[in-house]
Amino acid sequence: MNQPFTAHNDLETRLVAAQEGKLDSDVFMKELLESQLFMPVEEERNQIQGFQRSTSANPLLLQSEDGARVMVLFTSPERAKGFLEDFPTYRGGLLTEFSWILERIGSGIAVSINPGMEFGIDLDTDTVEQLIHLNSVQKHNSQ
Repeated sequence: MNQPFTAHNDLETRLVAAQEGKLDSDVFMKELLESQLFMPVEEERNQIQGFQRSTSANPLLLQSEDGARVMVLFTSPERAKGFLEDFPTYRGGLLTEFSWILERIGSGIAVSINPGMEFGIDLDTDTVEQLIHLNSVQKHNSQ
């Protein structure tokens, strides 16, 4: 039996509030852009422990039932542990702002945050494209 979801950080508190209707979804999405997420990355073969030779990270991408590529992200590294048991080459990851991820994600990719958990969110490719656009507008306006 799953344990009840207890928020461990501000992002999780806001995610719960948004899903319970206590925080406007547009406000949540704007806050999500500046929030840190955990992105699992594939471990390099023959890696010296604690030393990353490559300058590019290979994030966890899955295929949805409708054929879309889905990037898997989590609200914290702790949330990823159970899910990643099925993906043993993804033992490490990056903790970074969602806006940074969006700047590098490319088009045609959906996002699943905390997949399979009570408090998670799935963003289809159109929503991700809108967030990429919103992020670039916000970045441009802040310069």
